[in-house]
Amino acid sequence: MLVAVPVVMLFGWVMSESPFATYLLSIMGVNIVLAVSLNIVNGMTGQFSIGHAGFMAVGAYVAGLLSLVLKDIAITGLPVVVSDQIFLLVALGAGGVVAAVCGLAVGLPSLRLRGDYLAIVTLGFGEIIRVVVQNTEAFGRSLGLSGIPQTAGLPMIGFCVFLVVLVARRLAGSSHGRSLWAIREDEVAAEAMGVDTTGYKVRAFVISSFFAGIAGGLFAHFVPIINPGSFTFVKSMEVVVMVVMGGLGSTTGAIIAAMFLTLLPEALRSTFNALGAEGSLAQKVDQIRMPVYGLMLVVLMLLRPEGLFGTKEIWEVLPRWIPRRRKGLA
Repeated sequence: MLVAVPVVMLFGWVMSESPFATYLLSIMGVNIVLAVSLNIVNGMTGQFSIGHAGFMAVGAYVAGLLSLVLKDIAITGLPVVVSDQIFLLVALGAGGVVAAVCGLAVGLPSLRLRGDYLAIVTLGFGEIIRVVVQNTEAFGRSLGLSGIPQTAGLPMIGFCVFLVVLVARRLAGSSHGRSLWAIREDEVAAEAMGVDTTGYKVRAFVISSFFAGIAGGLFAHFVPIINPGSFTFVKSMEVVVMVVMGGLGSTTGAIIAAMFLTLLPEALRSTFNALGAEGSLAQKVDQIRMPVYGLMLVVLMLLRPEGLFGTKEIWEVLPRWIPRRRKGLA
């Protein structure tokens, strides 16, 4: 209660006082969902998928189109706000399910592959989705979709973040999760012990794709317009960097890295804007901001290649004088 009240008050203040802060927190929430869901495949299972933006695009366009169809419909007897949130949940669910089906279609033939071959397949899928969207009239072609109801507020985004973290942590501690860890450590040995390696990898891939679709649906409901430029290879690599930076297999590491890498570019922008207001950097803000952003990532990877937490969670690396979670409750 002592934690919940200040958080609710902070969210209320942000939503009423700073639209940009609300937007930034929304982007952060979407990035957390993307990073935690990709961590199930890249971290827990040890595979290398770089097509997460493709599944995000599937969820965004499916949820966006469904919301446009239901835009002028309301549930009788319910307040408009409640009706809108119910339709939003329906749209998010539809986007997540279609993205999961796409994940199954990609995973069944490709997850028999390993290493670079799987990366190439997932990269190809992401590019196929982008090209299909860019050349389909129903999806708005290169101009994208506009007019989607902006109904994804911070409470809904926070609920989705809670849901994906809950699923990831429960999965990591389950018998299914132990099979995924075994595949990560030594796939040949796991298969020799009777683990259906392909089946477990496909299931992990489907779960990851489902939440990527949810993230895309959320994204479509708080930005004015979605277009193919939002779901390029660069977006996939941003999510991969978040997972690697946090530590492959660490859920809390993925969360912290997603928060840090979402806020870092804006912090650098503000810093260089402040410097440029009095100096000669006013016309070079964007040119300087991104190289500094990249340099900080390179330094981090050189100093700590295993990421912030490695395969551990934050409560496992806290100093001894800080109370830790008991193993039986993890």
